[in-house]
Amino acid sequence: MRLGVFVATCGYLGYVPIAPGTFGSAAGLVVFAAVHWAGSPAFELALIAFLFAIGVWSGNAAERHFGGVDPAPVILDEVVGMLITLALIPVNLPGAIVGFLLFRLLDVIKPWPANRMEALPGGLGVMADDAMAALYGNVMMRLLVAVTPAGWLA
Repeated sequence: MRLGVFVATCGYLGYVPIAPGTFGSAAGLVVFAAVHWAGSPAFELALIAFLFAIGVWSGNAAERHFGGVDPAPVILDEVVGMLITLALIPVNLPGAIVGFLLFRLLDVIKPWPANRMEALPGGLGVMADDAMAALYGNVMMRLLVAVTPAGWLA
């Protein structure tokens, strides 16, 4: 169970006392930068799928450990959410920051059906609500990149 909590909290980064989800999203930006730099769409998608699966497993362990549903220290879902929000979009630094802010907003308000996915059992619920919010974020980022002048976001 300790390994699961360690993974779900991203090396205990989720224990920061203020806004752990924001720190998790920031960690997601760091991971995104490394993945984006690698320049492999297949690797990007494989990493998202792998981290989602690991998040389900570690989310189960973390819920047992903390004794609650989607505990605040669990932030791997935010890391994956950032990766999904920016997946396969050629953004620059301002674009990544816009994606960060957009994902944080969507993660907080959880538009339907993301809000319903929290009710899924265990780690699947931990991961699925953020993944759905991130899918919305990805679509919105694609629209923003398409309508903004070249160089602003991509």
